[in-house]
Amino acid sequence: MEVRVRYAPSPTGMQHIGGVRTALFNYLYARSQNGKFILRIEDTDQTRYSAEYEQNLYDTLAWLGLEWDEGGPRGGQYAPYVQSQRFDLYKKYALELVEKGQAYYCFCDEERLERIRKIQTMNKMPPGYDRHCRSLSSDEVKANLDAGKPFVIRLAVPMEGSTKFHDVLLGDIEWKNEDVNPDPVLLKSDGFPTYHLANIVDDHFMKITHVMRAQEWIPSTPLHVVMYKAFGWEHPDYCHLPMVMGQDGQKLSKRHGATSCNEFRNNGYLKEALINYVAMLGCSYEDARDMYTLEELGSLFRMEHINKAPAVFDYKKLEWFNGQYMRMKTDEELFDLTWPFIANSGLFGGCGAGEANGEEARKAAGFLFADQTLLRPTDEQKEKLMKVMPLIKERLHFLTDAPAMVSFLFGEPAVPPAEEIIPKKLDAAKTREILIEAKDVIAKIGGMTEEDANLLFKAAAEKLDAKLGDLMMPIRMAVTGSRVSPPLVGSIQILGIEVSLARIDRTLSERFPR
Repeated sequence: MEVRVRYAPSPTGMQHIGGVRTALFNYLYARSQNGKFILRIEDTDQTRYSAEYEQNLYDTLAWLGLEWDEGGPRGGQYAPYVQSQRFDLYKKYALELVEKGQAYYCFCDEERLERIRKIQTMNKMPPGYDRHCRSLSSDEVKANLDAGKPFVIRLAVPMEGSTKFHDVLLGDIEWKNEDVNPDPVLLKSDGFPTYHLANIVDDHFMKITHVMRAQEWIPSTPLHVVMYKAFGWEHPDYCHLPMVMGQDGQKLSKRHGATSCNEFRNNGYLKEALINYVAMLGCSYEDARDMYTLEELGSLFRMEHINKAPAVFDYKKLEWFNGQYMRMKTDEELFDLTWPFIANSGLFGGCGAGEANGEEARKAAGFLFADQTLLRPTDEQKEKLMKVMPLIKERLHFLTDAPAMVSFLFGEPAVPPAEEIIPKKLDAAKTREILIEAKDVIAKIGGMTEEDANLLFKAAAEKLDAKLGDLMMPIRMAVTGSRVSPPLVGSIQILGIEVSLARIDRTLSERFPR
């Protein structure tokens, strides 16, 4: 039997990390079994649906490299894969359940339903429909239909016994039928199916063999099993994935930080880091490594290796992955990744996001992300940036760090305040002495290796009876204008000896005059 899994989001918001984890686990399972990964659009909630959210779904999966085999714009043998285009099918099978006595017409209006809700709330009763129309005679039903009275179709959930299903991860799960959602609506009065009906019909006709979804869907599963039995169909195998939590033990949300894939992308995360980390959220792999390619994850993924306990999203661990993957990039690859962030910082003017008209220009071009830009580097800009890539590679945590690290190469930085230049245990006089001595060292290191140049700086520190760090920090601040910069020797050599000396002189003149 061919394994067929699906990711079936509702396009009512941007793709968030929980949805990405569900999509990724389904994708990896399909690849591990040489099966099919299907993308289905569950857009029955038209009040919250947005074409922007649907496009975001496609963009997110494309950026991450999660190629689906059927569905979406790609189509397939069970098309259409968009629920709003399958209404006739849902209506047909809702009516079939009515004919089989497994569902019924309900003519209760909103006023009566609201009255029931209030009574249940006042008396602390479980919420749900009171099954009033389930007992209508066939004559009463016909009379209401002939009169054109609005109706919905409700599932006739068994009122006795229990419903049992097996979860690959959690084992056997059994619910008393009296605790299952009482007779939920399958087909609404406007002809729209509810999630439950559309989900079951689509999974059946698209031959879905395994349903992998978050554990928050467990309460719906007994209802779905009841529906499969009502239709006389076999239900797929279920695997309910552990929740993704914040460090505080609460469900991951915006208060913990970035949660949408767009945010992670715009904040300078690499897709490889995001995939690698999310794949390990609540799942282990056979050889206990940390770093995997998407292809390796697809071959190693096993459903039985998923943990039962909730997974805790650790932003520090994700940051570590991000740094590791950036260090694995070639200089050319890192340039291509960092260039849009550098260009959009406004460092070179034009259409950078820092310019007054830059953001508008980027949006007009259809660019939504910080790793897209209208600007192209000049030969001079690229040459200088390619020289600095090996230096910043070891210090980058995010792609967004790059503009601040390279800005000193393309403009005259403001001289920092004296208190930021002076090391903690030194004073202004000693700092001035360090900067004067630094000029002699800098003048000599133009063609030196970093190792030899650092020996000169160490000798200067010993001469001044200062720690090497206390010597280097004022020089770094004077040359780059920042405490955060690439390694100092390489920075000076790329910037140029004359320019570096001029910045030392400017700092002495403005902050440490005689």
